Amino acid sequence: MKKMTGAEIFVESLHQEGVELIFGYLGAKVISIYDVLYDADIKHIMPHHEQGGIHAADGYARSTGKVGVCITTSGPGATNLVTGLATANMDSVPVVAFTGQVAHSMIGTDGFQEADIKGVTLPITKNNYIVDDVKNLARVIKEAFYIAQTGRPGPVLVDLPQDVLSAETEFNYPAAVSIPGYKPTYQGNLLQIKKAAELINQAHKPVIYAGGGVIISGANEQLRQLAAKAEIPVTTTLTGIGSFDEKNSLSLGMLGMHGTTEANLAMTNADLIIALGARFDDRVTGELDSFAPEARIIHVDIDPAEISKLVKADIPIVGDVKRVLEDLNPLVQEKKHGQWLREIQEWRGLERRRGSGKTGKLLPGEIIEEIDNLTKGEALITTEVGQHQMWAAHHYSFSKPRSFITSGGLGTMGYGFPAAIGVQLGNPGADVFCLAGDGSFQMNIQELATVAKNKLPIKIIIFNNQYLGMVRQWQELFFDKRYSATCLRRQEGCPPRCSGPGENCPEMIPDFVQVAKGYGIKGKRVSRPEEIRPALQEALDINEAYLLDFIIEEEENVFPMVPAGGSLDDMILRQDIEH
Repeated sequence: MKKMTGAEIFVESLHQEGVELIFGYLGAKVISIYDVLYDADIKHIMPHHEQGGIHAADGYARSTGKVGVCITTSGPGATNLVTGLATANMDSVPVVAFTGQVAHSMIGTDGFQEADIKGVTLPITKNNYIVDDVKNLARVIKEAFYIAQTGRPGPVLVDLPQDVLSAETEFNYPAAVSIPGYKPTYQGNLLQIKKAAELINQAHKPVIYAGGGVIISGANEQLRQLAAKAEIPVTTTLTGIGSFDEKNSLSLGMLGMHGTTEANLAMTNADLIIALGARFDDRVTGELDSFAPEARIIHVDIDPAEISKLVKADIPIVGDVKRVLEDLNPLVQEKKHGQWLREIQEWRGLERRRGSGKTGKLLPGEIIEEIDNLTKGEALITTEVGQHQMWAAHHYSFSKPRSFITSGGLGTMGYGFPAAIGVQLGNPGADVFCLAGDGSFQMNIQELATVAKNKLPIKIIIFNNQYLGMVRQWQELFFDKRYSATCLRRQEGCPPRCSGPGENCPEMIPDFVQVAKGYGIKGKRVSRPEEIRPALQEALDINEAYLLDFIIEEEENVFPMVPAGGSLDDMILRQDIEH
């Protein structure tokens, strides 16, 4: 059998895994891989920052269900992946990241561009490797892909020393993987499932709490069947959005810190919560001691470490959500909960999510609702992190899984725009919208070059309020409008203390339309309500990237809002502030 170099084995292993696309940034320690890629039929996309590359791989993975793949060189190339790895880890996204490394003889010598990336990323990856011998390279790659996409998915890092890539050995790709101690449980315990069915059949005020695990397992149809059969309302987490059609009358929308009144009050007053692929994080539960005080808890999750970690489960079920629901649904009785649903319906009208406008500038809810109308809820939406992220969750009617791509657990500013690149490449015929704040968009603004050079028809929607809006909202509500370091227009000559926008505020920096133009991307600034629909339609009508800079109300806020440390029924509503 002909011998192959480590670099050749690397590329052939990607072929064996069915990899069609990788995001990578070249450097000296991976130059041998790129020499082999030169003749390979794997599509390679070069981002303009390594963080952009891993976020793009993440967006590709979330929107397609496939493993996202990225590669960088050693040292700073590798460390620039850290935020992306942590983002994928928190949201259970299957990403395999490959990093170059100095030769084994140089490890530990503080050689040029050496970094212990295995040690750095140990807490923020599902697993990671440094390949010790070229003979083990194929096995390690096989294991990395297997671990990333089985059980609870997550990122895996493989560090590739330079001498391993240049060494030669015979290539033999493993047919299967056997890792002692790693045996994910997919089938739920039938006795526990029967107990869960009994609780559901007895409940008077049940609520289904659906997380990102429903989407990962492909259980959206089984979720719909359960909700319809037993007439159970459904609330979702931020990363669970899309698992249940929000046009369905049983949908409560998102719950938690910025959840809907009906979702938060239903959870507070429920007598049974059916948690599916969700982890009871602090943004969902609020103050734990007052969370769902009367409810029994059924908790289904493939990761046993999540069950009863924060909220004690009365019926714990370890397993894949889809498989568990396939066993559970036949045992659940058809039932009506008319009185419970009428009670919930009264809560739906308690708050007003859209502002009335203070200065005549644009309201973000109107913009997103117009996007919803024009795309008929069929677009794939990515977001950065902040107010616009919550506005998207409230005002776009998501009806299918893998259509809302956002950083949930880590809350990564700079995620949404490069993620949109991965989404568009993974779904070439789809309308892809990146919703961004003017602050977060600038964190990876250089990826405009990636969009332009690859002719990706992403629609970039900037909600421009000249603030780091979510933090400014906290400062307004809890810190007496002491806007410290949140105004993006602040510059030399501004008064030492700022309590809000005024007539003498400096011009905004930058002019996003002109920046886009510099990359060869069309754009338009929109400042009047009557311009919203025509501008969006113009963007949709052309099969190329388009940037729309919407000038919105500076002090428009996201409501409802549960204060930090508060309980879900202790919400601040818009009318509490404006009247």
